[in-house]
Amino acid sequence: MEDLRKAAETNIKEYGFPVAIDEKSGALQWVDMRELHLKYIISIENIQEFFEGLRDGKLLATKCKKCGELFFPPQKDCPTCMDSDMEWFELKKEGVLETLTVIFVRPPSFSAYEPYTVAIAKLDDGVRVTAWLRGDPQKVRPGQRVKIEIAKRKEGYLMYEIVPVEG
Repeated sequence: MEDLRKAAETNIKEYGFPVAIDEKSGALQWVDMRELHLKYIISIENIQEFFEGLRDGKLLATKCKKCGELFFPPQKDCPTCMDSDMEWFELKKEGVLETLTVIFVRPPSFSAYEPYTVAIAKLDDGVRVTAWLRGDPQKVRPGQRVKIEIAKRKEGYLMYEIVPVEG
Protein backbone atom coordinates (compact mmCIF):
# COMPACT_ATOMS: atom_id res chain seq x y z
CA MET A 1 0.00 0.00 0.00
CA GLU A 2 2.87 2.34 0.75
CA ASP A 3 4.24 1.78 -2.77
CA LEU A 4 0.86 2.70 -4.23
CA ARG A 5 0.73 5.81 -2.10
CA LYS A 6 4.19 6.91 -3.22
CA ALA A 7 3.30 6.26 -6.88
CA ALA A 8 0.07 8.23 -6.46
CA GLU A 9 1.93 11.16 -4.87
CA THR A 10 4.33 11.19 -7.81
CA ASN A 11 1.49 10.95 -10.33
CA ILE A 12 -0.41 13.83 -8.74
CA LYS A 13 2.42 16.09 -9.83
CA GLU A 14 2.49 14.65 -13.35
CA TYR A 15 -1.20 13.96 -14.08
CA GLY A 16 -3.00 15.99 -11.49
CA PHE A 17 -4.66 12.94 -9.94
CA PRO A 18 -3.65 10.33 -7.33
CA VAL A 19 -3.41 7.39 -9.71
CA ALA A 20 -1.14 4.37 -9.96
CA ILE A 21 -0.78 1.38 -12.25
CA ASP A 22 -2.02 -1.96 -10.87
CA GLU A 23 0.89 -4.43 -10.95
CA LYS A 24 -1.30 -7.41 -11.89
CA SER A 25 -3.66 -5.97 -14.49
CA GLY A 26 -1.85 -2.86 -15.67
CA ALA A 27 -5.05 -0.92 -15.09
CA LEU A 28 -4.94 2.63 -13.87
CA GLN A 29 -6.24 2.89 -10.29
CA TRP A 30 -7.40 5.80 -8.19
CA VAL A 31 -5.50 5.80 -4.88
CA ASP A 32 -7.31 7.88 -2.34
CA MET A 33 -4.87 9.86 -0.24
CA ARG A 34 -7.13 9.89 2.79
CA GLU A 35 -7.03 7.06 5.29
CA LEU A 36 -10.24 5.52 6.41
CA HIS A 37 -10.43 4.35 9.98
CA LEU A 38 -13.75 2.83 10.73
CA LYS A 39 -15.16 1.54 13.98
CA TYR A 40 -18.81 1.00 14.55
CA ILE A 41 -21.26 -0.06 17.18
CA ILE A 42 -24.37 -1.99 16.25
CA SER A 43 -27.09 -2.96 18.67
CA ILE A 44 -27.59 -6.72 18.81
CA GLU A 45 -30.21 -6.65 21.52
CA ASN A 46 -32.94 -7.91 19.18
CA ILE A 47 -30.82 -10.77 17.84
CA GLN A 48 -28.81 -11.57 20.96
CA GLU A 49 -30.10 -15.15 20.83
CA PHE A 50 -28.15 -15.61 17.58
CA PHE A 51 -24.85 -14.83 19.34
CA GLU A 52 -25.74 -16.99 22.33
CA GLY A 53 -26.42 -19.80 19.85
CA LEU A 54 -22.99 -19.37 18.24
CA ARG A 55 -21.42 -19.64 21.68
CA ASP A 56 -23.27 -22.96 22.15
CA GLY A 57 -22.24 -24.21 18.69
CA LYS A 58 -25.64 -23.53 17.12
CA LEU A 59 -26.53 -21.55 14.02
CA LEU A 60 -29.87 -19.86 14.62
CA ALA A 61 -32.29 -18.15 12.23
CA THR A 62 -35.72 -16.60 12.57
CA LYS A 63 -39.02 -17.51 10.94
CA CYS A 64 -42.05 -15.26 10.56
CA LYS A 65 -45.01 -16.95 12.24
CA LYS A 66 -47.44 -15.11 9.96
CA CYS A 67 -46.01 -15.76 6.46
CA GLY A 68 -43.42 -18.46 7.19
CA GLU A 69 -40.48 -16.65 5.60
CA LEU A 70 -37.05 -17.65 6.94
CA PHE A 71 -34.27 -15.19 7.74
CA PHE A 72 -30.56 -15.66 8.03
CA PRO A 73 -28.99 -13.61 9.40
CA PRO A 74 -31.94 -13.47 11.78
CA GLN A 75 -34.26 -10.50 11.80
CA LYS A 76 -36.51 -9.14 14.49
CA ASP A 77 -39.29 -8.13 12.10
CA CYS A 78 -40.55 -9.63 8.85
CA PRO A 79 -39.99 -7.18 5.96
CA THR A 80 -42.41 -9.19 3.79
CA CYS A 81 -45.58 -8.98 5.87
CA MET A 82 -44.36 -6.34 8.36
CA ASP A 83 -45.16 -8.60 11.31
CA SER A 84 -43.02 -8.84 14.46
CA ASP A 85 -44.16 -12.29 15.59
CA MET A 86 -40.97 -14.24 14.87
CA GLU A 87 -39.71 -17.54 16.19
CA TRP A 88 -36.15 -18.78 16.54
CA PHE A 89 -35.03 -22.11 15.13
CA GLU A 90 -31.74 -23.95 14.77
CA LEU A 91 -30.40 -24.51 11.26
CA LYS A 92 -29.13 -27.97 10.29
CA LYS A 93 -25.77 -26.49 9.23
CA GLU A 94 -25.55 -28.55 6.03
CA GLY A 95 -26.23 -27.61 2.44
CA VAL A 96 -24.80 -27.04 -1.02
CA LEU A 97 -22.11 -24.61 -2.18
CA GLU A 98 -23.56 -22.15 -4.69
CA THR A 99 -20.65 -19.85 -5.49
CA LEU A 100 -17.42 -18.40 -4.18
CA THR A 101 -14.85 -15.71 -4.80
CA VAL A 102 -11.29 -15.32 -3.59
CA ILE A 103 -10.44 -11.93 -2.11
CA PHE A 104 -6.86 -11.05 -3.02
CA VAL A 105 -7.13 -7.29 -2.52
CA ARG A 106 -8.27 -7.09 1.07
CA PRO A 107 -9.80 -4.08 2.77
CA PRO A 108 -7.56 -2.58 5.45
CA SER A 109 -9.61 -4.16 8.23
CA PHE A 110 -8.71 -7.62 6.85
CA SER A 111 -5.11 -6.83 5.92
CA ALA A 112 -3.82 -9.12 8.68
CA TYR A 113 -5.31 -12.07 6.80
CA GLU A 114 -3.91 -13.89 3.79
CA PRO A 115 -6.19 -13.81 0.72
CA TYR A 116 -9.44 -15.46 1.74
CA THR A 117 -12.46 -17.01 0.10
CA VAL A 118 -16.04 -15.83 0.58
CA ALA A 119 -18.71 -18.34 -0.40
CA ILE A 120 -22.48 -18.65 -0.51
CA ALA A 121 -24.14 -21.89 0.48
CA LYS A 122 -27.82 -22.78 0.37
CA LEU A 123 -28.57 -24.76 3.49
CA ASP A 124 -30.98 -27.70 3.50
CA ASP A 125 -33.30 -25.51 5.60
CA GLY A 126 -33.69 -23.17 2.61
CA VAL A 127 -31.67 -20.16 3.74
CA ARG A 128 -28.50 -18.87 2.10
CA VAL A 129 -25.39 -18.25 4.17
CA THR A 130 -22.55 -16.00 3.11
CA ALA A 131 -19.34 -16.75 4.97
CA TRP A 132 -15.67 -17.43 4.60
CA LEU A 133 -14.84 -20.78 3.02
CA ARG A 134 -12.31 -22.88 4.93
CA GLY A 135 -9.94 -24.82 2.69
CA ASP A 136 -8.55 -24.64 -0.82
CA PRO A 137 -11.02 -22.87 -3.15
CA GLN A 138 -9.60 -24.79 -6.13
CA LYS A 139 -10.73 -28.08 -4.58
CA VAL A 140 -14.44 -27.20 -4.36
CA ARG A 141 -17.15 -26.73 -6.96
CA PRO A 142 -20.69 -25.39 -7.02
CA GLY A 143 -23.15 -28.09 -6.02
CA GLN A 144 -20.73 -29.69 -3.58
CA ARG A 145 -22.02 -30.57 -0.13
CA VAL A 146 -20.80 -28.24 2.60
CA LYS A 147 -21.39 -27.74 6.29
CA ILE A 148 -21.25 -24.78 8.61
CA GLU A 149 -18.73 -24.82 11.42
CA ILE A 150 -18.34 -22.29 14.16
CA ALA A 151 -14.75 -21.25 14.71
CA LYS A 152 -12.80 -18.59 16.52
CA ARG A 153 -11.19 -15.86 14.42
CA LYS A 154 -7.70 -14.57 15.16
CA GLU A 155 -9.34 -11.54 16.81
CA GLY A 156 -10.72 -13.95 19.40
CA TYR A 157 -14.42 -13.91 18.55
CA LEU A 158 -16.66 -16.65 17.20
CA MET A 159 -17.84 -16.72 13.59
CA TYR A 160 -19.34 -19.30 11.27
CA GLU A 161 -17.51 -20.68 8.23
CA ILE A 162 -18.46 -22.81 5.25
CA VAL A 163 -16.49 -26.06 5.16
CA PRO A 164 -16.49 -28.59 2.29
CA VAL A 165 -17.78 -32.04 3.21
CA GLU A 166 -15.26 -34.70 2.26
CA GLY A 167 -16.20 -37.69 0.16
